[in-house]
Amino acid sequence: MKEIQEQIMRLKKEKNAVIMAHYYVDDAVQEIADYVGDSYYLSDMATKVEAETIVLCGVSFMGESAKILNPGKRVLLPDVTADCPMAHMASVEKVRRVREEYGDDVAVVCYVNSTAALKSVSDVCVTSSNALKVVKAVPNPVIYFIPDKHLGSYIAKKLPEKKFIFNDGGCPVHTMIRPEDIHEALKAHPAAKVLVHPECPEAVTELADYAGSTSGIIDYATASEADEFIIATELGVMYELKQKNPDKSFYPASALQICEDMKKITLDKVLSVLNRDDAGLDMTEELMEKAHAPLKRMLELSR
Repeated sequence: MKEIQEQIMRLKKEKNAVIMAHYYVDDAVQEIADYVGDSYYLSDMATKVEAETIVLCGVSFMGESAKILNPGKRVLLPDVTADCPMAHMASVEKVRRVREEYGDDVAVVCYVNSTAALKSVSDVCVTSSNALKVVKAVPNPVIYFIPDKHLGSYIAKKLPEKKFIFNDGGCPVHTMIRPEDIHEALKAHPAAKVLVHPECPEAVTELADYAGSTSGIIDYATASEADEFIIATELGVMYELKQKNPDKSFYPASALQICEDMKKITLDKVLSVLNRDDAGLDMTEELMEKAHAPLKRMLELSR
């Protein structure tokens, strides 16, 4: 593995590239990345790096977001088949029907875990770390939240003054986490704090000591005086949790908290994509322009 790491570092310098990785990818990939974070952090950092090439270690919508925000840069995906099922769980047609029904009263709020096509017909994007702040700042009284009904419902409970329309979509990994899993984990570790991602069903988030984004979970655990935590999100986050908190204990709520698409990203594939001289992610100029506005608005409202 050390030899592969050295080759990646050499090629990165030769090709003026930076490696960005999501918390959910394999530990070995997070270890060699220049920037590791959640979706918001990666989107924000993509607008700040000076390198000509971004190697985005995550699923396809993350690569699309990096390209949309940086049309002049080359964006490489180590595995182009690494996708997010939830990103496809809304439709452009339904967005248009909602706009026809509600007119200027509605804002289409698009979770960043979505295709570029969905972003292109939305008013603003959000991530789990900034959704509350962004939706609160949007003046429209009606919010059509796509594609994740669980995060949308979580935000809606905090903003009762707004009317929410939900879409029938959700992350398969987080949706599989059940209240029973939390109760069983607490039986084994009764002193543990329960940290939950808001993509989980409401019955799970209601059991949380803290519910928030991946980065929020890491920050909470790091600042907490507690020594034990039950983690209800994708298990890749355990790497950063243990890096920052070597003396604390972390337990998964369920053994099923694994995103197979995120785990497609390996060191071998990072090396392979750096070795190739292809043009990287290709998107039409029209699509990038349309999808850029809601992403840019998200960054402006979040900063």
